[in-house]
Amino acid sequence: MFGIKYMKAEPNTYILQYKKGDIVRQGAGISFFYFAPASSLVAVPLASADIPFIFNEVTADFQDLSVQGEVSFRVTDPCKLAQLMNFTLAPDNTTYLSKDPEKLPAKVIGQIQVLMQSRIQVLAMKQALKSSDNLVTAIRRDLQDSPIITQLGLEILSLSVISIRPNPETSKALEADIREKLLLEADEAIYKRRNAAVEQERAIRENELNTEVAVENKKRQIREAKIDADRMVQEKRQLMKQDEIKGRIELERKNQELVALSVKNKKEEADVQAYAMDAVMGVYKHVDPRIMQALANVRMEPAQLIAASFQNLANNADKIGNLNIAPELLQELMSAGPAR
Repeated sequence: MFGIKYMKAEPNTYILQYKKGDIVRQGAGISFFYFAPASSLVAVPLASADIPFIFNEVTADFQDLSVQGEVSFRVTDPCKLAQLMNFTLAPDNTTYLSKDPEKLPAKVIGQIQVLMQSRIQVLAMKQALKSSDNLVTAIRRDLQDSPIITQLGLEILSLSVISIRPNPETSKALEADIREKLLLEADEAIYKRRNAAVEQERAIRENELNTEVAVENKKRQIREAKIDADRMVQEKRQLMKQDEIKGRIELERKNQELVALSVKNKKEEADVQAYAMDAVMGVYKHVDPRIMQALANVRMEPAQLIAASFQNLANNADKIGNLNIAPELLQELMSAGPAR
């Protein structure tokens, strides 16, 4: 009543009370009574605001891009902002008298769009599609140095680019191009894999051939060693045969000497026996043959004597007329056996 009102602000709202053009009270989250007909209240929100944005830009190669992102900012100097924009509250203390509070995000978005456009216009489409991080870093740095942001008393808390997309036709063309590249890379991967398999197979085959060569070399070495061993054995055998032949030659020579010596001895023995025989025969030459016969019959066995008698009979058969031999004599001769 009587125009006295009560004002209670939120902790994240900065209140400025103007009276006769001067600030008589200010602060965040303050509460007070004031005379409404003579006062004007300005409420500047201090809480951070998250504003999404989407821009359509043209690249250096005249391709359309759609840039989508989000910016977060807050008011750091409410007095500066209150001087440049109208944040005066209506008499109900809940709404504003102007549309300026609603225009503040648009001013920030507009500044971001200007900076984004200046950055993208110098990039080719494919380069711009891959430059989201670089764009965020550059534009955020430009916003910190922007006179408009400084004059409004704002602070950029964060800036992010969610996506950068070409128009659908260009996107299809890029997809086709990328698809072809992927197919080409797949073909190259298949080729490399096959080539690697061929190289691996070649390496395996080379290892097998090297192994076969090594095995053949070992076999050749074994054969050569066996040949050398056989040759050495043959040489040993030949040496043994030569030694054996030499031994035989020496033995034959010894035998020859022995035979010669034996012949010489036998010849000498024969000469001695012949000389003895000549001496004996010289003695017997003048002896009567009948005496010699009688001497020969000395110490003969009965059968031999009978045989000698029959021989004499045979020699004088022309002088014998009849000869009678008793059966007992024949039986005795037959039982006695052959003469010894």
